[in-house]
Amino acid sequence: MPKRYHIPTRAAPPRFRRIGKFGIVDRREDCSACHSCVKRECVYDCYSDEDNRLRKIGGYADYLYECKSCLCCVQSCTKGLLSRKVNPEFQALGDDFWTPDIISTTWYQAETGKIPVSGAGYGGPFVGPGFDEMWTDMSEIVRPTRDGIHGREYISTSVDIGRKFPRLSFDTKGELTGTSQPLVEIPVPVIFDVTPGRTENFEFPASVGVAAASAAHRLGILSIVRPADLSDSFEPFADAIVPIFDEECHPEKRWLERARMAEVPDGEDVVEKIAAIKKLNSSLVVAVRRRFNRRSAERVLQLAESGVEVIHLYADCAGREWEECSPRHISRVTREVHLALVEARIRDEVTLIASGGIALAEHMAKEIICGADLVAIDMPVPVALECRVCGSCRRRIACPVELDTIDLGYATQRIMNLIGAWRSQLIEVLGAMGMREVRRLRGEVGRAMFFEDLERESFGPIFGRRKSEVLARTPGGNMM
Repeated sequence: MPKRYHIPTRAAPPRFRRIGKFGIVDRREDCSACHSCVKRECVYDCYSDEDNRLRKIGGYADYLYECKSCLCCVQSCTKGLLSRKVNPEFQALGDDFWTPDIISTTWYQAETGKIPVSGAGYGGPFVGPGFDEMWTDMSEIVRPTRDGIHGREYISTSVDIGRKFPRLSFDTKGELTGTSQPLVEIPVPVIFDVTPGRTENFEFPASVGVAAASAAHRLGILSIVRPADLSDSFEPFADAIVPIFDEECHPEKRWLERARMAEVPDGEDVVEKIAAIKKLNSSLVVAVRRRFNRRSAERVLQLAESGVEVIHLYADCAGREWEECSPRHISRVTREVHLALVEARIRDEVTLIASGGIALAEHMAKEIICGADLVAIDMPVPVALECRVCGSCRRRIACPVELDTIDLGYATQRIMNLIGAWRSQLIEVLGAMGMREVRRLRGEVGRAMFFEDLERESFGPIFGRRKSEVLARTPGGNMM
């Protein structure tokens, strides 16, 4: 039996002051100076060294950044002087998609390599946009034998990238006939995409891409890199790099000789380009890179039938289609593409990679349920390195967390911690579904519930169609 895959996680404390969600406001003017102040009861010891911290930082303690919201002190104060407040600096993090909660969750996973747990439970809305319209099946969660995260049963998270045989055929001697295609096996269904810019006006510093390649090398996965970004800094991690053949710039031969996979943008002559690339290295798996849009399913069918082995579809940073008036979410488009391949009876012959808007481990699992073989992530990498998605780089202001000066070893460990936490969560999902490998999860929509389907089946017979659906089918209908 092969050795079990293990990600070596290790604590990687943040370089800069944490931005916590809650803090305790202390009205000291009414304090009775109790000898046994209730703040000493904090289960997280936030106040155990209060005097030293007050002297050290000049009269102000970072309780807005350290508080874990256990409410021990708030409930026990005899004079009711303490109250919990939301940190305004926390609320200023991120944007509409990269919410403060997503950013803080990513920070925690990158720091500890552990699954985030909230003792207060989920306090958000019942349903939301995108992946929050989808729930996974946990019907087998009571079975302890499926608890693969603790080693009781091995659950595989490996996936194959490349074209597979539709069927096996043998000659009279029992030998396999046909030309075998190159395959790349990775131990986790996630790779790193090119580090994005929030707009077309900036890019993250090169240190982020090098750290992603270093982590990919250590994890045994892949990292996609533009040829213009490749430098000698990437040389030690060449086996994990996936170079892109841009129209204007091609990667040097030294990168192709050690690479296991390459990507080429979609175009009319993409099949000829793939053939030319394979002449340079016949063992390369070559993927076609294409944006998600209304023609995705149609175009993917054409590419798959022409012999393309891997198709990488990418959405925008919020997981939406490109260049559409009413863009659909990546989950919907992936389901459409997957079902088109199933109906054409060629789904198992092509590998589908999806990226854009994958911010949490649950997004990875849900996207695979919708039909992707694996996902590629972009923004989670800089966020794992303490990026605040504040837009300072977009405004040409100095980065508050100095990503351009980050130590490579430290950055590598934080990215590895993030993937370790994501893999643990994926194993928990698979175990709760009674599955022993992630390959079985692909396209298993029967193991998930979709809000739109539940609403239609439960309330449709009573209330009829939703108003938005009626207006959408009415010429000139107003969606306001």
